[in-house]
Amino acid sequence: MAPSSGTRPAAMRKSLILVGAVTALLGPSTPLAAPESAPSLSLPLACRIGRTCEIQHYVDRDPGPGVQDYRCDHRTYDKHNGIDIRLLNLAAERVGTDVLAAAPGRVSRLRDGAPDISIRAAGAPSVVGRECGNGVVIDHGGGWETQYCHLQRGSVRVKIGDLVTRRQPIARAGLSGDTEFPHLHFTVRQATKIIDPFAPDLAGRRPCGAAGRSLWDAAAASQLGYKAGVVLNAGWASGPVTMAEVEAGAIANPTSGAPAVVAWFRLIGLEKGDVLELEVVGPGGGTLVTSRLRPLDDDKDEYLALVGKKSARPWPAGSYAADLRVMRGGKVALTRRIALTL
Repeated sequence: MAPSSGTRPAAMRKSLILVGAVTALLGPSTPLAAPESAPSLSLPLACRIGRTCEIQHYVDRDPGPGVQDYRCDHRTYDKHNGIDIRLLNLAAERVGTDVLAAAPGRVSRLRDGAPDISIRAAGAPSVVGRECGNGVVIDHGGGWETQYCHLQRGSVRVKIGDLVTRRQPIARAGLSGDTEFPHLHFTVRQATKIIDPFAPDLAGRRPCGAAGRSLWDAAAASQLGYKAGVVLNAGWASGPVTMAEVEAGAIANPTSGAPAVVAWFRLIGLEKGDVLELEVVGPGGGTLVTSRLRPLDDDKDEYLALVGKKSARPWPAGSYAADLRVMRGGKVALTRRIALTL
């Protein structure tokens, strides 16, 4: 079964309304080295990285048309100036995930009322001038501020002038503004300059990939280890599935009478040249099907890989397993096994 893939989104500026006027808060700028007064940042989303959320994009460190994250890899896109922390699917967004103040401060700007809808959806309204969607900006003093974008409509719990504490819920992650999936876009600035919280000292003083401090506190840093690629979701189905069905989060497992048994894996952060190898084994460990895909022709923000087998008879009772391996430069970069009992 053929895989399907997602393309890298176009870079967009994000803006918030400031007392009746539109002010562009995100745009191309050079990261600034952080002074000692930089705030210590907590994870700005009430989720568990690797379990209920993942980082989709990092800050783009490349000053030109290319892309480069703080680890010299490509988990970003041109002029992206924040961190995107992604929920696993739309079902998770409907349940609700709190956005948290990353540090103490005062609310300086906000907007609510923009609809929660993917920019790819039929009839989606224009987001020009409102790319941030519903958002909040918190002033931490000394020129430091954090911005929180794509919040759920009607979920903002603070008002301009409010003092907030670290990890105080201020809204919920949503799908408003310039986005195709539910996530929090989190930006850090100092004196209007974009700061990469993973590597604030990189501005002209340290090459990407070099060890250095971050702005994250110990609890956040323990979750935020860099991943060169991630399996965002994985599961089983009785036939081919689409990216939209995976995003909806309601794919039923096959039964013993299903016409096919299909394993699916949605991955993010794949690199050009990656090779995906997939295998399904049945009860007793016998191989049912294997697949080795062609090397990827480009970096992939999202990629849906399927492997399966049809049958005109009931499937034997027992345990099934599907294995995924991502090969990068001749080495295993990522693996995942999922299991099914019929």
